[in-house]
Amino acid sequence: MNPLLFTDGYKVDHRRQYPENTTLVYSNWTPRKSRIAGVDEVVFFGLQYFIKKYMIEDFQENFFNQPKEVVCKRYARRINNYLGENKVGVQHISDLHDLGYLPMVIKALPEGVSVPVRVPMFTMYNTKPEFFWLTNYFETLLSTTVWLPCNSATIAKQYRTILDKYAQETSSVPEFVDWQGHDFSMRGMAGLEAAKLSATGHLLSFTGTDTIPAIDFLETYYNADSDTELIGGSVAATEHSVMCMGTDTGEQDTFKRLITEVYPSGIVSIVSDTWDLWKVLTEYLPNLKEEVLNREGKVVIRPDSGDPVDIICGNPNAKTLKEQKGVIELLWDVFGGSINSKGYKELDSHIGAIYGDSITLERAEQICERLKQKGFASTNVVLGIGSFTYQYNTRDTFGFAMKATYGEVEGEGREIFKDPITDDGTKKSAKGLLKIIKSNGTYQLIDKVTWAEEKQGELKEVYRDGKLLVNESLVNIRKRMKAV
Repeated sequence: MNPLLFTDGYKVDHRRQYPENTTLVYSNWTPRKSRIAGVDEVVFFGLQYFIKKYMIEDFQENFFNQPKEVVCKRYARRINNYLGENKVGVQHISDLHDLGYLPMVIKALPEGVSVPVRVPMFTMYNTKPEFFWLTNYFETLLSTTVWLPCNSATIAKQYRTILDKYAQETSSVPEFVDWQGHDFSMRGMAGLEAAKLSATGHLLSFTGTDTIPAIDFLETYYNADSDTELIGGSVAATEHSVMCMGTDTGEQDTFKRLITEVYPSGIVSIVSDTWDLWKVLTEYLPNLKEEVLNREGKVVIRPDSGDPVDIICGNPNAKTLKEQKGVIELLWDVFGGSINSKGYKELDSHIGAIYGDSITLERAEQICERLKQKGFASTNVVLGIGSFTYQYNTRDTFGFAMKATYGEVEGEGREIFKDPITDDGTKKSAKGLLKIIKSNGTYQLIDKVTWAEEKQGELKEVYRDGKLLVNESLVNIRKRMKAV
């Protein structure tokens, strides 16, 4: 499909709506507000994928490499059938095909950095005057591609911050946090591309993922190499169908078979609440204690139902002692462990727990805090972070928008902006050419600058006239994430 059709319908004739003799449109991509309490910086991630996938691969294969007559005929058919009688025409499409590349510049901050709300992450403008219409023509495709990886990378970083904090306070293995946040979101995302975009954002902060396609994505678009670096990984794990096939009267036998025959060593995660989680914890596991302790590896108990905080940490107001204690304390009662130098209990290395349903940032913090209050290290449990976290967000979570702030008509510059009187200030844009500086480690916006000033600052050219100029690696992006 012609990638020039990857846009909102109202975009196709904006070329004729701009003032006569418009020669340049200069726009920026900015998170304008935050709807997540306490989060006022947004992680920048996903632009390199957009450039490689759409501006280079798709345009080359499905536009420039196709016969011009075919491209123009198909474009005219689609727009004529869509808009009816119109004067959009195809000459501008023909001219772009003749040029043979996209005459655009993108200047961006480094991917992986955290950017304050209302500070642009990148700018974009045309390099040939006759193609001024291209800049904001890209707004739709850019927006639908880039907001999601930025959102998920930002939220994942918040999980990482919480888990790091409690691991430093309570655990002897703070490096385990790399695996403590595990991505379970793929099945709940809005299609495969969305799943990959979100999962790669998660992998900037963690190494645990069940989204296998994210690994290929990072190898293809972010120069990762799973032969030489750990991009993402997981462990053997069961699902409810496996446990149900063993029948409710033979669940202990299923556990035994799994840990002694199917997986006699290594890590295996076993879903444990198919019927009665508390029976598993207080009857089946005590009966299998020797088998668990004699394995080379870890058996991970996985509840998936109920309130995650109460299930893991216990509910003091529950009717039974089992429910009052919760998963971690009940595992301690059976398998014991050690008390680390910080004074917190860590389960025996042969046993562990993961909770993979309905985890949120608030619940993650509550789980860590309540474990701490009970004298347990936070790293006794892994959190499965799913679509309950990553799907319940929109472009408006951080108010992302691409807006023009500068243009040129007959070669003369115009500082342009929007500031709706009926708005609360969210939609008020910057004005003119933009420069980003770094002060005390924080990015700051300066608008209304000259072209000479615009060429300075932290925004660097990453794309110009069909060529990718900066080719980032996952390794470097992860380093930036950790540096802050």
